[in-house]
Amino acid sequence: MLRKMGEAVARVARKVNETVESGSDTLDLADCKLVSFPICIYKVLRNVSDQIHLITLANNELKSLTSKFMTTFNQLRELRLEGNYLYRLPNEVSSLQHLRAIDLSRNQFQDFPEQLTTLPALENINLEENEIVDVPVERLAAMPALRVINLRLNPLSAEVRVIAPPLIKFEMLMSPEDTQAPPP
Repeated sequence: MLRKMGEAVARVARKVNETVESGSDTLDLADCKLVSFPICIYKVLRNVSDQIHLITLANNELKSLTSKFMTTFNQLRELRLEGNYLYRLPNEVSSLQHLRAIDLSRNQFQDFPEQLTTLPALENINLEENEIVDVPVERLAAMPALRVINLRLNPLSAEVRVIAPPLIKFEMLMSPEDTQAPPP
């Protein structure tokens, strides 16, 4: 058990060091068994956090992200959080004014994260395979850059399915009404 934990910590440290040493604009911590974003990474990346434009935290065990994460990496263009246990986003996600794409698929959202509707550059939202019933269609329709929102495999209400199509100018991907999310 301790050996596996040690290997996971070493893997995270190696990936963070690669980002710093190479001057990369990408931090990839996918599949690292993270239950939270390691606090020590803020210190290691403090001089390069403004240069990071893509963070991948996919397929971990995250239940939440902190406001500090959002405000530290406020130059993000893409955030990949698929395959975690997230059910909400901090209000500070609104500080990600340059964010163009966010992947929140395969998480545990029951409510649409409405803070996303305040992001002016956001073009692509992936919320596939969550538990979302209602969507703020009017607020989404007012988003200037939104091109695609993926809501497949969500138990969307009939109202959303009827109201959304005539109001939106972007592509809204939905499963057919009789399609259910696969059992866990």
